[in-house]
Formats: sequence, structure tokens, C-alpha cells
Amino acid sequence: MTYKQPVSVLVVIHTPELKVLLIERRDFANAWQSVTGSREGDEVLIDTACREVLEETGIDASSHRLSDWQHVNEYEIYPVWRHRYAPGITTNTEHVFSLEVSAELPVTLSPGEHGRYCWVDWAQAAEMVFSPSNADAIRRLPLHAGD
Repeated sequence: MTYKQPVSVLVVIHTPELKVLLIERRDFANAWQSVTGSREGDEVLIDTACREVLEETGIDASSHRLSDWQHVNEYEIYPVWRHRYAPGITTNTEHVFSLEVSAELPVTLSPGEHGRYCWVDWAQAAEMVFSPSNADAIRRLPLHAGD
């Protein structure tokens, strides 16, 4: 088994009006989130962000404004998902990005990972997500919009 790296990206996708794209996990009922995913190999983190956005939403990040916030979160990996990591790994380092798109784009979800998506105002999105670091990033969005 190939283990996931405990290094990931969080990408908050939003419009200029700060409507945020949320996607619902299939393996965790009512768990709304932004795009997330682990780095693969020696991948540069911005490449991880682009790959994960494309895999999870079908959006080509290279056609939009991707910003690296230079912000890092460390958090405890939920016990239900620790089997994906090497034995003894309990924390993850998450790098925060945002992707500004021109409008509420149609999304093509990764069928095995996500079941639904919605575009909601940033304040509502911050209340809907299950992850505290995701909620914090969305609350910081008005400060980073336009970077």
C-alpha cells in the first residue's frame, strides 16, 4: 500500500463577489469542504493545488487566478482516515491557497469522492464546512480576495 503524505493543500475556490464553491464528501455525511488533497511524490505545492482542483471539480486552475497565501495549518488527522498514512502519522501540514474564478462555474465532481456541490456566500460557507481550518480560511477570504 502506498501511504498518503501528511502534507496537503486546501484551495478555497471563489468568485469576485466571494461566492465560495463547496463540495460534499461521499465518505462523511453532510461534510462540506473546499478542495483538499495530499501532495504526491516531490510535487511542488502549487502543482498539487492545480491537480486537486482539476481532479475534484474539473476546473483548470491555470485559466484562473491561483494565490498561495503562504499560510500553513497543522492539525490532527481524523482517526477514521489515519489508515491512509504510514503507521504513527497523526498530524498533517496543510498549505492554504485560493482560486478566483470569473463566475459560478459548472463543476464536474470526482464521483468516488464527492456527491454534490454548491456556490454560497463566504460567510455561509464558513458555517457549512466541517473542518475548522477550512472555516478559518474562508473567514480570511475577504482579506485575500484580489491578491
